[in-house]
Amino acid sequence: MEQFFQHTANGMVMGSTYALLGIGLTLIFGIMKVVNFAHGEFYALGAYVTYGFVSLMGLNFFGTLVLAGIIGFAFGALVEFFLLRRRKLEAMDEIMLIMIALMLIMQNTELWLWGGVAKAVQSPFGTQSLQWAGVSISPIRIFVLCTAIFLLVVFYFMIEKSRIGLAMRSTFQDKDAAKIVGVNVSRIYMFTFALGSSMASVAGALLAPVFVVSPTMGDLVNLKAFAIVILGGLGSISGAAIGGFVLAFVEEFGAGYISTAYRDAFGFLIILAIMVLRPQGLFATKQRVG
Repeated sequence: MEQFFQHTANGMVMGSTYALLGIGLTLIFGIMKVVNFAHGEFYALGAYVTYGFVSLMGLNFFGTLVLAGIIGFAFGALVEFFLLRRRKLEAMDEIMLIMIALMLIMQNTELWLWGGVAKAVQSPFGTQSLQWAGVSISPIRIFVLCTAIFLLVVFYFMIEKSRIGLAMRSTFQDKDAAKIVGVNVSRIYMFTFALGSSMASVAGALLAPVFVVSPTMGDLVNLKAFAIVILGGLGSISGAAIGGFVLAFVEEFGAGYISTAYRDAFGFLIILAIMVLRPQGLFATKQRVG
């Protein structure tokens, strides 16, 4: 039973960050119809921002999380303006090629700047784990879980209760009708891409002290983000959040009770099963972002 609770705690931590990644990706696709292959590199960007400011410059870790979110948001806005809006891309294959090129540029820039050796970020809480009811969990993992859940709650209320959230949902349902009632769709596109990129960057910054930072860390994260979107259903924000936790629990319990060597494979096997049995995803919606 103690082992079960340990795996549950670990799954909650990873699931919360997976949810941030999945929501950011499904938000971009649901509203903009952009398949963002560079999403994992924004995660890596956040991790390297943390490494640079915390490990090299000695800045405060908690302040760096805010900086990572701001940098991810700003860079995402620039990408939307110069690579997507200015080129007025319409064909899906053109957009995909642009995003793949961006992914390769970002990854090789990280390799050029930081080298190929993995970097470590020291936890601001030390290395001593907390023990409770037979469960051992480090303070940094507790902080990651609490912060990610807080951000998910803030994001939910922004989408459901704010004016910009209403504009985003309107654009998702019918961009032409949204234009008629005064929604600036171009600004919504920029905000959407920037917000999704910022969420990925914050997820990377949060997990930088938990794992090592490397130029290729975004590759697997990218695959998992797409897996979460497929699992939850394209266009479903709540589905992406739940899908993130489902994927994390499948990986954690599969690794704990079967084999750690196939941790990543267990999640993708579930995705294959979902695609066969319910290809629209578990929580697909055709009506709204939510």
